[in-house]
Amino acid sequence: METIFLNQAISGPSVNFCTGSISALGFSLPCLKSPALNGTRRHLITKASLAVEQQDRTKVSLIRIGTRGSPLALAQAYETRDKLMAAHSELEDDGAIQIVIIKTTGDKILSQPLADIGGKGLFTKEIDEALINGEIDIAVHSMKDVPTYLPEKTILPCNLPREDVRDAFISLSAASLADLPAGSVIGTASLRRKSQILHRYPSLKVEENFRGNVQTRLRKLSEGVVKATLLALAGLKRLDMTENVTSLLSIDEMLPAVAQGAIGIACRSDDDKMANYIASLNHEETRLAVACERAFLKTLDGSCRTPIAGYASKDKDGNCVFKGLVASPNGTRVLETSRIGPYTNEDMLSMGRDAGEELLSQAGTGFFNC
Repeated sequence: METIFLNQAISGPSVNFCTGSISALGFSLPCLKSPALNGTRRHLITKASLAVEQQDRTKVSLIRIGTRGSPLALAQAYETRDKLMAAHSELEDDGAIQIVIIKTTGDKILSQPLADIGGKGLFTKEIDEALINGEIDIAVHSMKDVPTYLPEKTILPCNLPREDVRDAFISLSAASLADLPAGSVIGTASLRRKSQILHRYPSLKVEENFRGNVQTRLRKLSEGVVKATLLALAGLKRLDMTENVTSLLSIDEMLPAVAQGAIGIACRSDDDKMANYIASLNHEETRLAVACERAFLKTLDGSCRTPIAGYASKDKDGNCVFKGLVASPNGTRVLETSRIGPYTNEDMLSMGRDAGEELLSQAGTGFFNC
């Protein structure tokens, strides 16, 4: 397992407009500039200004946080660190919290679409193994990457407050998906996005092997590899990069991925100290919503090539409103359902399972095969 140790005292993502080139974990990213609409110049800002320092190995940390090494993953780890420091005075000391970067399978294989790599836990397996082996104390995950089962000897008792779940449309030449000319190519590695785009706009094309972190995808867009891309608004907000957004897609236009915008924190099941630390950060409304969506996903048990979307939210009356969707990868067939009920754990788990069972029945034999 490849690991990198970061000093507890380093700061999270900062707001810097690039003037030449910027550095992100040892590699250089160019400042991207391209013509925008209405004759003005628009900039794709690829900020990832995360200062990296070597941890003082002689000092024993109270908490070792395991994370992927992308700028977004690190931003989420820093958010977790800052919340722990704010909630527990003993963690405020320099060196009390150490961030450990772990490279996952999904990070190593960038030449293929995720659906072609197959398997589950592409962005979590190695981090979970480090947790189980005692190499880290807690693991910070994007919840949409977490399989519906948790590895033995681990628990995930905490979700941080959820960010905006909507997808952002980003283009240098069009204001929205509807404005793109027929034949335009959109870059996205998400089958969920691909199927919903093609269902609404069958004249468009999708480049499925559009992999890489946010900065890499914005660079590819600036270089003209594609005409547009879709990114999770939550990630752009956590990276302080929302100036790149052209427009936002409503939930009705693009139903988000299960658990999109949610951060989960896991620990070993026998580590009461860590469980108490991270339980103190839990946002219960988010946890219940994510549990509902994951119950839906688990019931469907979709294959590596099944586009699935689901979103649970609280309405003005305090009820849970759930919307779920499955589709064929080419978007020719889309099945949708919805539920409304009390915003309680058992009711929401039941809603998620029931919605999944309904779509399983509608889909019929063979729909969920690779």
